[in-house]
Amino acid sequence: MPDSAGFARDTEPFRRELLAHCYRMLGSIQDAEDLVQETYLRAWRSYGGFEGRSSVRTWLYQIATNGCLTELARHSRRMLPSGLCDPEPDPGAYLEAAGTEVNWLQPVPDAMVTPESADPAAIVAAREGLRLALIASLQYLPPRQRAVLVLRDVLAFPAAEVAVMLGTTTASVKSALQRARARLREVAPAADQIAEPAQAQARALLDQYITAFENADASALERLLVEDATLEATPLRTWFAGRKTCVPFLRDRLMGAPGDWRMLATGANGQPAAAVYRRDSRGSYQPYGVCVLTVTRSGIRRVRSFGEPGLVTVFGFGLTP
Repeated sequence: MPDSAGFARDTEPFRRELLAHCYRMLGSIQDAEDLVQETYLRAWRSYGGFEGRSSVRTWLYQIATNGCLTELARHSRRMLPSGLCDPEPDPGAYLEAAGTEVNWLQPVPDAMVTPESADPAAIVAAREGLRLALIASLQYLPPRQRAVLVLRDVLAFPAAEVAVMLGTTTASVKSALQRARARLREVAPAADQIAEPAQAQARALLDQYITAFENADASALERLLVEDATLEATPLRTWFAGRKTCVPFLRDRLMGAPGDWRMLATGANGQPAAAVYRRDSRGSYQPYGVCVLTVTRSGIRRVRSFGEPGLVTVFGFGLTP
């Protein structure tokens, strides 16, 4: 029988970073949580035979990564609307909802994956490895290339250790990494390679966005968006690019009247975000989803809204604002 106390002592310190790793691989917080649970179950079953040929951390990452690869063999990649089609130039166009064939990318709460560390550098590095632009770009990579890139470039595991984890050779790992980097350069949006503002300015932009939206103030929102801002909202395939298109869509088709929306500030993927509620016909607020902003020193560049009510509780908020 495995030593319960010893197992917990040796493995629990890595649970949070393993969740971040599985999320990077799968693009879904629910799937990542399930995979971490499966990882710990498998580790518990084989803990008695663990011989210490690698560190416990490397051993856990090996189990988790191979579990992710098995999961990815069963499911299609997770997407954002901008990965499916070109932006719609007409803000009054028909809004096309995606069918069940599309698995949407999900945001992840900072509170679940940010390192419990007082080291600012560690926190910044963790956030950079969870940006929505990166997670969306990873979805274009074949599963094993995705695993190699995350393990090498994000987590900085040596190539030899990655080879052991994946049951391959160091040369194969290096080759897969070169192909993954080349593919990522093709699909990664250059617009997201930006100099981010200080945390205080990012929070101020979020607060101003929330105020503008709750007050249905399209003029205030227009002042917050940069000229080449984009707007996408799952489960819609239709998305918009350019402030001149985004603002009319928000003003005429989404914002409604003052008080129709309530938003509570939070953080997702190392970015400013809000849990979103919408007022129904009876005047009650119902969970809508989560909105994540990509901000620059000049303003808001990307607005990504995830219309999935269950995310509100995943982010730690109640059913009412």
